[in-house]
Amino acid sequence: MDPIRNPFAPGAGTPPPELAGRDALREALRISLERTRLGRPAKSAMLVGLRGAGKTVLLDRIRQDAEASGIHTLRVEAPEGRSLPAILAPQLRQALLRLSTLAAAKDYAVRGLRALAGFAGKLKATYQDIEVGFDFEAEPGLADNGDLEHDLQALFEQVGLAAKAARTAVALFVDELQYVEESQLAALITAMHRTEQRQLPVILIGAGLPQLRGQLGNAKSYAERLFDFPDIGALPEAAARQAIALPIASEGAAIEPAAVDRILQLTHGYAYFLQEWGSHTWLAAAASPITLQDVERASLQAVAAMDESFFRVRFDRCTPKEKRYLRAMAELGPGPHRSGDIAACFGTRVSSLAPTRSALIRKGMIWSPNHGDTAFTVPMFDAFMQRIMPGEDWRE
Repeated sequence: MDPIRNPFAPGAGTPPPELAGRDALREALRISLERTRLGRPAKSAMLVGLRGAGKTVLLDRIRQDAEASGIHTLRVEAPEGRSLPAILAPQLRQALLRLSTLAAAKDYAVRGLRALAGFAGKLKATYQDIEVGFDFEAEPGLADNGDLEHDLQALFEQVGLAAKAARTAVALFVDELQYVEESQLAALITAMHRTEQRQLPVILIGAGLPQLRGQLGNAKSYAERLFDFPDIGALPEAAARQAIALPIASEGAAIEPAAVDRILQLTHGYAYFLQEWGSHTWLAAAASPITLQDVERASLQAVAAMDESFFRVRFDRCTPKEKRYLRAMAELGPGPHRSGDIAACFGTRVSSLAPTRSALIRKGMIWSPNHGDTAFTVPMFDAFMQRIMPGEDWRE
């Protein structure tokens, strides 16, 4: 098959050729965004799911939908080691500058820019990584108390007032929210709660690993009433079949049903894995229709490619003790696993492994579906750990 015509797109957040199985959620969020624009009650949303489920792709597609309808959007990622004020401030400045070009919203937007100057100037002492241009002098007493929770509320209010005057909405799209510290999450939740109370057209669409729901609840007890939490998991069977078959058909080729069955079995229906297997299967096939034998040949390359990129980049972030903990989990299977069973693999007490477990949760490698349970945040990571740390030496 012509590699130039390969329709699949494995990558970090790379849009797939066929975004299958997400139409209902896209429509639900479109309704929320439009209700926000009209000043009607609408819940913000947090997309939660494992790595490789397609959260980032979906977040970006929903943002594109919003932009196409005339809603102003901000898009940020919350990496480890960066503060929430630092990643939000430049994007809020851009949104306010755009709104300031509209006559109806100009005065409100300018006041928002003054609020941003006070916000960033005062909080710079606490969050040294804030870097944002100032277009206007700060207004004394506006978002400049130096308290993040109070000042972010005041800043979001000004953004909401400008959007309301422009008869539009501002939608914040924030990826990897699980890396935001609890106190900063609390400030974000409080700011969104305030805009909702004032019926201002500001909405938040976030995405993160499964532990995000618990983190938000810990930050503010009312978070679960403020947000919806759609679970972004493996695609349903019919949608997973479409994700493989339709891109191939769009190139004038075909794939045998048995070949599709095998890809679904190997990938468990996760969006990123479907793209990886689809791409390698296309390259392994000599001609159309693509066969089961083509899938089997491609699987060796697909696994090797994922080991060197998708899996390895996460493995390399871990300390030797953390790697042993993950290997012990893999010894028990896909999971979830009880903390006591993991400790038994080491021949030690649960309490002695608690710091390691906590560090892995902070790094986004594992999460706790229930009290005392531990699970991988990356599908099929157990098999990778057994490949990269074979035998019994890891126990020593």
